[in-house]
Amino acid sequence: MELKQVTNRIYYLPHESETDRPVLGYIKGDKISIAIDAGNSEKHVEKFYNELNQMGLCLPEFTVITHWHWDHTFGMHRTVGITIAGHVTNEKLRKVANWSWSDEEMQNRLQNGEDIPMCDHCIKLEYPNRNDIKVVTTDIEFTNVLKLDLGGIACNIYEVDAPHSRDSVIIYIPEEKTIFVGDADCEDFYENNGKYDYQKLKTYIQFIEPLDFHTYVLGHDEPQTKQEVMDYLNNALAGLSIN
Repeated sequence: MELKQVTNRIYYLPHESETDRPVLGYIKGDKISIAIDAGNSEKHVEKFYNELNQMGLCLPEFTVITHWHWDHTFGMHRTVGITIAGHVTNEKLRKVANWSWSDEEMQNRLQNGEDIPMCDHCIKLEYPNRNDIKVVTTDIEFTNVLKLDLGGIACNIYEVDAPHSRDSVIIYIPEEKTIFVGDADCEDFYENNGKYDYQKLKTYIQFIEPLDFHTYVLGHDEPQTKQEVMDYLNNALAGLSIN
């Protein structure tokens, strides 16, 4: 699985479905380079960094987290540089850091709804030894909006109460007409039984539609065009009741 190039400044490592490894993004500024998401394990991060080294790209000075879910955060202890997340993400990570990973406790979380079967299954595949799980919070947390000047390009980072998770963070790079959304536009498997909430989806569409982008980078799929994603989301909204 090789690093793929979106523009002269933007790359990504594709997702891997077997253990639910998400896309890891990379944005190259003249002064600073940043990564999008920290992956689901130390091995995932190491694979990403090896790919960057092979491409002659420096390791990221910052890593921005799109939301708290394990596959986007459990590699964070291995990342270099400074990590950044929205304040709601860090609140959740503080709780997850106290979780036990015994069979009994994992089963309890499935029963009480704190975790879901797909994550439980993939965590056990990615971590044959669950003592290797290390959950940490980020170095920097922000509220609402954070803007970074990378040199030559800017990153606008937004907290969004999106359909997938209340702590979703969107990374928009205007000069490259690219947006990284993590899993923000997916259904909610923790609080809404794997379904869309009408109002959240509508609000999300209203947020992204005015942005000037050509490339929409998802967490677990190939990038899409703006037209493709807007068609999909508007069709999904049309199929929901307003209740």
